[in-house]
Amino acid sequence: MPIEFAKYHGLGNDFILIDNRHSSEPVIAPEQAVDLCDRHFGIGADGVIFALPGQNDTDYTMRIFNSDGSEPEMCGNGIRCLAKFIADLDGSEAKTQYRIHTLAGVISPELRSDGQVKVDMGVPRLLAAEIPTTLAAADAKVIDVPIEVADKSWSVTCVSMGNPHCITFVEDVSAVALETVGPQFEHNKAFPQRTNTEFIQVVRSDYVKMRVWERGAGVTLACGTGACAAVVAGVLVGKCDRVTAVELPGGVLEIEWAEVSGRIYMTGPAQRVFTGCISH
Repeated sequence: MPIEFAKYHGLGNDFILIDNRHSSEPVIAPEQAVDLCDRHFGIGADGVIFALPGQNDTDYTMRIFNSDGSEPEMCGNGIRCLAKFIADLDGSEAKTQYRIHTLAGVISPELRSDGQVKVDMGVPRLLAAEIPTTLAAADAKVIDVPIEVADKSWSVTCVSMGNPHCITFVEDVSAVALETVGPQFEHNKAFPQRTNTEFIQVVRSDYVKMRVWERGAGVTLACGTGACAAVVAGVLVGKCDRVTAVELPGGVLEIEWAEVSGRIYMTGPAQRVFTGCISH
């Protein structure tokens, strides 16, 4: 039976979106997602996102399979794309703000009149047990801690945005051999659930450049949760302002870590590319 899909991207971080509102389980298996994400033999994407029925007073539920078939807790660029997708599905009935159930908790994207999507990403988690990582005691924060990766000592700060992030500050992000170093960070024994890794170059305290190796997807053009985690890490080590622009290979995200509430807000674009049908 054919399955309709739409292709969206957020700053080049691209996804296959499927209307899954008729079922509480994804209509395709992780193995099929791997095939669909293949850029030569499939549609091509960093992941497949499913819009499922809401749970516990939420409007929708978000599930996502990465291009390697693994399932992350959340995806920042993906949830902006999902917000645009469900607004397109809802048509004239579309709301401007949604409450979406994810494996990282309830996330609330807001569609703004300028075409951008602002997302309340919740409160970052900073304790080692929450990330999780063994780089510090379970109830301690991981800030500027050394780790040996790829025969080099790196100073890292770890943050969970519902999914694990390891952030390190470098002089020149373009000089990082991401395809070599990224997998070694992701699979390092210090991260029992693997990790996303962000390499950050501070241009100004309110503007940074970032490259990312995403857990389960590899090199991507953007990572929303990673940009949020990077700004949190930058504030913790005294390198970033609480409102900072993060330049990724695919474009710029505006990140705010509110001082009073402690919540993170991410603002950026999401665009539909094309629609189609999958033979199932």
